[in-house]
Amino acid sequence: MIADHDNVPVNPTLLEHEAYAWVVRFVSGQASPADIKALKEWSARSPAHAEAFDQASKVWKALDPARRKVLSENVLAFPPAARSAAASQRFGRRAFLSGAIAASAAGAAFLALRPPLELWPSLSEFSADYRTHTGEQRGITLAGSVSVEMNTQTSIALRSSSGNSDRFELIAGEALVFAPKSSVTVLAADGRVVASGARFNVRYVGQPVCVTCLDGVVEVATPVKAVTLSAGRQVIYSASGIGESTTIDPRVVTSWKDGVVIFDGTPISEVIAEINRYRHGKVILTNAALGRERFNARFKIENIDRVVDQIAQVFGVRTRSLPGGITLLG
Repeated sequence: MIADHDNVPVNPTLLEHEAYAWVVRFVSGQASPADIKALKEWSARSPAHAEAFDQASKVWKALDPARRKVLSENVLAFPPAARSAAASQRFGRRAFLSGAIAASAAGAAFLALRPPLELWPSLSEFSADYRTHTGEQRGITLAGSVSVEMNTQTSIALRSSSGNSDRFELIAGEALVFAPKSSVTVLAADGRVVASGARFNVRYVGQPVCVTCLDGVVEVATPVKAVTLSAGRQVIYSASGIGESTTIDPRVVTSWKDGVVIFDGTPISEVIAEINRYRHGKVILTNAALGRERFNARFKIENIDRVVDQIAQVFGVRTRSLPGGITLLG
């Protein structure tokens, strides 16, 4: 039996102990290609191994932070096969595809399609043509002179092009697109953005999708509705529909290009979600009421960790650091 009715691990077997150790290892944020290979081999030993890892990950998600700490301090030492992995060497697209996807059928489906604890990108993100890691920004140029600036944790896949039109899918993340001469189509979730001679920002972090026109005119279309945006206008859409366009401050939307994040009356729950995109490890909000408070600040991305300290000071709450780069706030 892995957990009691309160989701507290009870008398775990050796197999369950090892599964928990794997979860704790990936929580540390130091998983390497060698770790993926070792996990593949461990998971492939039997269906029970793959199931144990799946179950251990589900249990971890259900635990409150304090119990996670207890679990992480009481699992067996990490499997010897992975101890030699260089902690600074992080796994990438090729390592993931040759490792996790080659694991047992059950393990591969779980590891690739439902990454435990969101510790690595999904299979669709790893299959992208271009991808930025945590804290990384990158610029690329497409065939039709279209330039794309990719923010942190962003994945895009090139799609077929025709004539002088470029077409790509924003799988996840945020991109600033400039099409000075040719047309460009950006697919994101269930919608698309079409523009020519325009500059715009597309953000797809979970749901919904947010599109901001910075210069020129762009068309945002979903299966049920289309909206035309002029400079300084923004629209949000999701599977439930597309909203009305609103006027925004373009400088706030594109501040990330200048290495700055701006919070303007932003709920702290959203602030935490945003700073987790720029830093390794994870900040976990433990106070729901605090999450509803509003926060105003301007920070350089290189100083993003200071946001947590300022929130703690302004609202009189505590922070606590745990192994694996985890910080509890609340």
